[in-house]
Amino acid sequence: MATGDYVNTTVNDIIRNFINRNTFLPAIQREYVWGTYEICKLFDSLMCGYPISSFLFWKIREEDKKKWTAYEFIKDYDRESPHNSEANLDGINNDLYLVLDGQQRMTSLYIGLKGSFSFFHYRKRKEFLALDLLKKPSKEINPDELQYGFEFIEEKDFDDAEHCWYKVGDILNYEKPREARQAISNKTSKFTNEQQEVIENNLEDLHNMVHTTRCINYYDEKTDDYDKVVEIFVRTNTGGIKLEYSDILLSTATAKWKNLNAREEIYNFTDDINKIGNGYRFGKDFVMKAAMYLTEGLPIQYKVSSFTKENLEKIENNWDNIKQSLSETVSLLSNFGFNDKNIVSKNAVLPIAFYINNKNVKNFVNSSDKKLVNIKNKIQKWFVLNTIRNVFGSSSDTTLKQCQEILIQFKNLDFPYVELNNKLSVASELSESEIENYLKVTYGTKYSYLLLSLLYPDRDWSDKKYAEDHIFPKSEFTRPKLAKRGYSEEKIQNYLNTYNTIVNLELLEENENKSKNAIGFDEWIKTRDSNFKKRHLIPELETYDFDHFLKFSAAREKMLKERYSDFSLK
Repeated sequence: MATGDYVNTTVNDIIRNFINRNTFLPAIQREYVWGTYEICKLFDSLMCGYPISSFLFWKIREEDKKKWTAYEFIKDYDRESPHNSEANLDGINNDLYLVLDGQQRMTSLYIGLKGSFSFFHYRKRKEFLALDLLKKPSKEINPDELQYGFEFIEEKDFDDAEHCWYKVGDILNYEKPREARQAISNKTSKFTNEQQEVIENNLEDLHNMVHTTRCINYYDEKTDDYDKVVEIFVRTNTGGIKLEYSDILLSTATAKWKNLNAREEIYNFTDDINKIGNGYRFGKDFVMKAAMYLTEGLPIQYKVSSFTKENLEKIENNWDNIKQSLSETVSLLSNFGFNDKNIVSKNAVLPIAFYINNKNVKNFVNSSDKKLVNIKNKIQKWFVLNTIRNVFGSSSDTTLKQCQEILIQFKNLDFPYVELNNKLSVASELSESEIENYLKVTYGTKYSYLLLSLLYPDRDWSDKKYAEDHIFPKSEFTRPKLAKRGYSEEKIQNYLNTYNTIVNLELLEENENKSKNAIGFDEWIKTRDSNFKKRHLIPELETYDFDHFLKFSAAREKMLKERYSDFSLK
């Protein structure tokens, strides 16, 4: 049953008297996701007199304001720092409004009229919403094109001679259209009478849209039932730019946590683990699923019904342990050289985090203790074998549950990799057929970096970046160049079938790879140290001339098969 009223007002009223004065965002709201085009399109729709849908406000009585966490609307948006600041409600002595539906539109109005939009494109740019007053509104109705000349530009471009740019936010300074026209009379006097007429019409349309037309409609919801508010929020935020699943679950968590701010904790922690090592791209979904997985007695299924009040209370109480074990796990994988290129299934990270959480060993990641080093080596091999086999691809919840059961049952073992693999029905070593298939994996694909990393079991991966490199430069492997060398069609095809596979790939440090460039391998190998061949499994041959590439690839293929055959969890 409805518990409020519909109200309509002007854009000017919303900007001056509502946003960040008595109207804020609830903690359950997602962050701002619109870009400059969406903002321009919103203003264009308002100028055309199109409806932009109603807003939904939740009214909070003044005496209840301390029960809720609220956030400010972003005025100066920066893509590199997109988080909303928490609002200070202490000095507000009246009822509050929290926006349940319409945050993207309302933030866009605020940015367009009072703020700016910053981003990095070759350099740092700070742009403001502008209207080209010289552009006549288009008479053709095309939903994909703007009828008015709205655009975001930098301040230095406002004096462009080919346009008559007007900073849209300046219209707030004038109660009457005449005052706005007079303020720019020096700028517009150089234009023809016909152009000045277009300028005046556009400026008047803008003024009416902001000051006169009551185009903002909002519904005032007055319920005190927070569960109802969350339900309303979820239902009203299923259109437009689609909510991520994590946004809905985060809404529920924010509503239920008692002592911690779920929104800030989860956003900040996600940012923190993504900064480990050379950087990752874990999302909120991963962190929230990990929170369920690492908390005793909770279901693994990542769905709204799992996030009950009782379950969320358990997660909140266990939050410090969750953060510590997950951070240590990501740090451990970083030390192994795993990054976004080779962690192809993030769910495969969770059993390791579960093990570390239960093991509760101080300084586990950086310890040089012989026993702990042996455990870490087993973890690395287990992770690699199950990742390249895509064990955590389909039916991952079932797989995760099976891992959890084994890790609980054999929690006193160093790392129960045999028991884990038996439960998952996977072998602890690579078969001949698997190795044959892996040798055909090509450069820059899903598993190439991971498979190459197996060739360097003793490498120190920490704080270094590696790149996939063609041992014999790929630039030479074109059909015209090969034909020019006088090769037969059969030989050409063999070259083309092999050069881009694991057999002709290695991992070099980024600087070494850049210095190598496209130098022929027969010349490059002469400049390397005596251990280079051993490190990269380069066969000993009399010559590394390009004409002998097939001999090289056959010899190296044999060496790779031996290395992969030795890579097991026996």
